[in-house]
Amino acid sequence: MNKNQEEDILGDNHIATSAVTPLRADAFQMSETEKIAEIETHVRAILHTLGMDLTDDSLKGTPKRVAKMFVKEIFGGLLPERKPSMSTFENSYHYGEMLVEKNIVVYSTCEHHLLPIVGRAHVGYISNGKVLGLSKMNRIVEYYAKRPQVQERLTMQIVQEMQRALGTEDVACIIDAKHLCVNSRGIEDIDSSTVTAEFGGKFKDPEVRKEFLEYIKLDTRFH
Repeated sequence: MNKNQEEDILGDNHIATSAVTPLRADAFQMSETEKIAEIETHVRAILHTLGMDLTDDSLKGTPKRVAKMFVKEIFGGLLPERKPSMSTFENSYHYGEMLVEKNIVVYSTCEHHLLPIVGRAHVGYISNGKVLGLSKMNRIVEYYAKRPQVQERLTMQIVQEMQRALGTEDVACIIDAKHLCVNSRGIEDIDSSTVTAEFGGKFKDPEVRKEFLEYIKLDTRFH
């Protein structure tokens, strides 16, 4: 089996190689402006190679739009300065039960084909003395989602970040998402979704895990 065949198999099976996003040592040496200019050049070359007429009014701005989108939006989670502050508060009211933030929207990008991953994340923790602002959980999900990703890694990164912030292992995350690299190409299965889970600390206990799953099932929609 040659190298290209191995890479194709790795990508089609959506295999993650590490729980840490693979970045080069010089990943942050270029400024945002420099990265946008560099990516714009490459996008223009790709479209030109595909035979597109880049003098057309509809296309002439596409290379820059794509470059800005990559750097400032869908891959903005690669930049350390975009990481949300993880300030916590003392659990002064001594709330000792599980806290769950469910149905957090996930917009990410598959690192194998650079196609969208769209779904929902459900995150929970049990306080050991610290609590986290509710919106911070949404921001953690958003930060790690906005980079080339593998869903298993994303799930682990969310849990690990919350564990560091809260000083407890008692954190859990479940993500249910559709991968357009499965839904729109390859097997073209538009109905399937992928579910991943990471359970830390007390959430490894079957009864605690069951309670977490029951919270997720609650119908909390506004009618």
